Amino acid sequence: MNSRGKLVQGAAILAFTGVLIKFIGLVLRIILGAIIGDEGIGLYQMAYPVYTTLIIISTAGIPIAISKLVAEKLSYNDYRGAFITFKVSLVIIMLSGFIISLLLALGADYLAREIARDNRAYLPILAISPAIFFVSIMAALRGFFQGQQRMVPTALSQLLEQVFRVMVSVGLVLLLIPLGIEYAAAGATFGAVAGALAGLATLSFIYYRNKKDFSRNLRKQTPASPRLLKRVIYRIGVLSAPIMLGSLIIPLTNLIDFAVVPLRLQEAGLGEQATALYGQLTGMAGSIIHLPIVVGISLTISLVPAISEAHAKNDLSLLRHRIETSLRLGLMISIPAAVGLFLLSDNITFMLYDNLAAGYPLSILSWAVIFAVLYKTTTGIHQGMGLPIIPVRNLIAGGLVKLVVSWLLTAVPSINIGGAALGTVSGFLIASLLNMVSVSRLTGARLDIYRSILKPLWAVVLMSLVVIGAEALFNNLGQVYLGYRQAATIATLLSVLLGTVSYFFTLLILGAISEEDLKIIPRWGNKLSSWARRLNIISKKGVL
Repeated sequence: MNSRGKLVQGAAILAFTGVLIKFIGLVLRIILGAIIGDEGIGLYQMAYPVYTTLIIISTAGIPIAISKLVAEKLSYNDYRGAFITFKVSLVIIMLSGFIISLLLALGADYLAREIARDNRAYLPILAISPAIFFVSIMAALRGFFQGQQRMVPTALSQLLEQVFRVMVSVGLVLLLIPLGIEYAAAGATFGAVAGALAGLATLSFIYYRNKKDFSRNLRKQTPASPRLLKRVIYRIGVLSAPIMLGSLIIPLTNLIDFAVVPLRLQEAGLGEQATALYGQLTGMAGSIIHLPIVVGISLTISLVPAISEAHAKNDLSLLRHRIETSLRLGLMISIPAAVGLFLLSDNITFMLYDNLAAGYPLSILSWAVIFAVLYKTTTGIHQGMGLPIIPVRNLIAGGLVKLVVSWLLTAVPSINIGGAALGTVSGFLIASLLNMVSVSRLTGARLDIYRSILKPLWAVVLMSLVVIGAEALFNNLGQVYLGYRQAATIATLLSVLLGTVSYFFTLLILGAISEEDLKIIPRWGNKLSSWARRLNIISKKGVL
């Protein structure tokens, strides 16, 4: 398979798994919402911004550094250097993960009382603290496999991690709900610990099963010198520090929401509803938009080693080709996803959570999908080229914009929680535009506006008409024979299905997807290209 095929297939595997994982997570939120309600979801969400922030601190950007350095070493068949990089990183991550898990457990009471301003958040924060240690080790193993451009171990471990998390969370919530809502929320957050253990066990099994092949190549090379060890430690530090800073910005902005949004809602005269509205934004609308954003995360994971390889070989043509491929793929998926979420926002939240109110923040937050995917993709490009500090600066600028917009608009009673959603959209817009300008300046890569934006937009216009018509038709028909929520569920699912099919067919007819592009799709590519060729709706060469 050519290099472009590897990149897209790696991203496709992670994207498919990521969407499946997010869907499973969405099912968990639906179940939790039904059992513990908006308020319980709010307590559950109060533990997660702290947890995700500390995860990033404990791993310190090292997994991406591992991925990049291992890819560089293996591009020259330096197995010894790749393995030393992994071992040094693993030791650092294990120590930091243990220390930060312990600190979170000890500081849970303070965080609940002084930061969350709700003593009931103590147990959910305490319950999730051990997960940091196990997730940190798991992140190092994933970085090692990703550096070899092997995405299946990451995908499989993520899937098993999520399945075990959901099973344990739901079981503990049902068991603990008679004791009180805070106990149930703690049971839900402890699911992260069980999931991390399952994911770590999966990666460890794959690692030891495949260790012989790697060890055989190691034995053919000379032992590492002390100088190599020092150089590896230095490079890990240089690369991981700015990556960690950049990774921290989003959780820190979530922490800003955690501290600012309830406060500003109270100042808007919505004190009793503040926790519930916060739950609608972060636990409901926020979890839905993460489904398409996972594509950007998948592209980033695949891009770092792929860009590192091209950059290490100083192959500018290959570098530009991979950049342009990833940007087109991201836009072709994120644009229709954002429009679809906007058009069906009320139906989606009503279908999933029996909560029409959460459709309001979702309708605004949906537009963040486009800019978040662009930001994630261009961040992976910068990291692959060894320039991780640039996205950090750009995201800080976006974070400041988000803070100002959220602060000003959330306290306006008529806007309320929509102000925080607008802040998120504005922040990602600024950060992604700055990143795009930087990539273009550094590499000379150019986005083909006609093929990458205008053609998908034409397809989105048709998709929108199909979605609006299908939703109205099926909703009206459904209400004749079913209840409102059942009718909304059927109308939403059928609208999404028909909209997706119409978008895909329009892309084919417009020539935005070629036979060559379809063949890259894992497992189904050859069948899809053969079918499209028989219908005479596809060309040999396309835009990807």
